[in-house]
Amino acid sequence: MKAQVKEDWFRKDRLPHIFCVGCGNGTIINCVVDAVFHLDLDIDKTVFLSGIGCSSRAPGYMASDSLHTTHGRALAFATGVKLGRPEFDVIVYTGDGDLAAIGGNHFIHACRRNIDMTVVCMNNQIYGMTGGQGSPCTPIGKLSTTTPYGAQETPFDLCELAVGAGANYVARWTSYHVKELRNAVITGIETPGLSFIEVLCQCPTSFGNKNKIGEGVEHASYLRKNAMLLQKARRMEEEGKKIPPETFIVGEYVKRSRPVMGGKT
Repeated sequence: MKAQVKEDWFRKDRLPHIFCVGCGNGTIINCVVDAVFHLDLDIDKTVFLSGIGCSSRAPGYMASDSLHTTHGRALAFATGVKLGRPEFDVIVYTGDGDLAAIGGNHFIHACRRNIDMTVVCMNNQIYGMTGGQGSPCTPIGKLSTTTPYGAQETPFDLCELAVGAGANYVARWTSYHVKELRNAVITGIETPGLSFIEVLCQCPTSFGNKNKIGEGVEHASYLRKNAMLLQKARRMEEEGKKIPPETFIVGEYVKRSRPVMGGKT
């Protein structure tokens, strides 16, 4: 079945959503839906999957088939779906805690196998749903319920990790960069192999307030203000210039053609 209008992709009976006021997840979901509608994907041949967390509620709002799986295991379930039905478009919603902590091993091996799926990581740099604990992506010095004196561990760079592990397409944007994000999802779906799109997004409830960034609008402005294009960051590094602290590097990291596991037939 082809969607006649973009709203056909949503389960309207599930609305209103459960996300907090100012959360960036809704913007990301809208960008993904805009991308799949633009590509004219078949709702009956598209599957959305997720693990556990705020981001993982997203598939419940999709009109296509969806799987809300166990914590950190979304990519394992997605691998099974893709291998069982290689003709399907498989899209995974996940969060930084779900993907990089308990799901970290599944993440690197899904990239290594280069399975034909698109992974959208809503990175709010904290465990937003379960109490505001620090995640593997909480920046050094930032406060959370488990880092009351500031995080001391170096956070994962998920895009560099995905590139190193073998994903065919890797990009990072923020929830402010809606046009770039939509286009990245389109490119990711069109690129054979594993596509990883990280989206830095606001969580005013658990991260913004605790770190005095403010509510949703202020947090989105903070992401925009501190974003720097990858090309500029690399140029500064080559020139020996120091990148300012709290800078978010955004852009397309890689687009290549490594062998694909579970490609469309």
